[in-house]
Amino acid sequence: MKPRLRALLAAGALATMVLASVGPAYAITGGEADGVGHPNVGLILFYDPDGRFRCSATLVSPTVVLTAAHCTLDTLGKTAVTFNSEIAQQGPSPFPPAADPSAGYTSAEITAMGMLPGTAYTHPNYSNFTDLDTWNDTGLIVLDAPVVGITPATVAPRDYLEQFAQPALNSTIFTVVGYGTEVRKADSGPQKPTPMSYPLIRRVTTEPGQKLDDQVMQLNGNEHDVRGGGGTCFGDSGGPVFLNGYLVADTSYGYTANCRYLDGYQRVDIESIQAWLATFPGLAYLD
Repeated sequence: MKPRLRALLAAGALATMVLASVGPAYAITGGEADGVGHPNVGLILFYDPDGRFRCSATLVSPTVVLTAAHCTLDTLGKTAVTFNSEIAQQGPSPFPPAADPSAGYTSAEITAMGMLPGTAYTHPNYSNFTDLDTWNDTGLIVLDAPVVGITPATVAPRDYLEQFAQPALNSTIFTVVGYGTEVRKADSGPQKPTPMSYPLIRRVTTEPGQKLDDQVMQLNGNEHDVRGGGGTCFGDSGGPVFLNGYLVADTSYGYTANCRYLDGYQRVDIESIQAWLATFPGLAYLD
């Protein structure tokens, strides 16, 4: 099983595939198991023309889950959603493939898996990693039925992050959450930090701010930075960035394969994102 990769800015959009066979999965570096800390953060599973993939996402209304646009673009069939904090401690993958991968999952297949079915939507002005001025790397999953018993996250007010621009940004600590596995030393063999496929759980860490642009915010994802606990990596695509109780961004891209440098996040407090979000159920407060 492979997760959908964060996009590497220099290389364009990458993805973490969730194939029927087991393969490498990547996620938050440093940090710790989230447990029940962020119950409104979930894992999504879907097909597109290149295969089966997974991403992270956040419940923002009883029927709407927010993720990255590169996790919704060209989705085939339905998207599966789960808010279980622990998916699997070891392989093989617990996710059965679709009966017809060329058509993606059906609602019935997803329900039989114990997951929630939904329909994917991609921001209409998503640039697909071609233009930082119109990045718009935000997508949504509209669930077939409302989620009960989980409080949705609150999207930050318009332009909320502007008050944290430099010089305040470097001393502002953000919380990031996502699924996949950590980058750590192998249990045996070479001791170079390596992406480990399992356990597949929800993880959380903290990152200090680095740069704030009109569309994108960058954070410092080095776990050796004493100001934070680590950063996001492959498989955390679409997962949330929280600040002061608000959802302020979703995980978009990274610069390095070992996930120990800068991380890029799509701001969700900006007009181009919020005007679109406000057209979906339960998000009219953003208009």
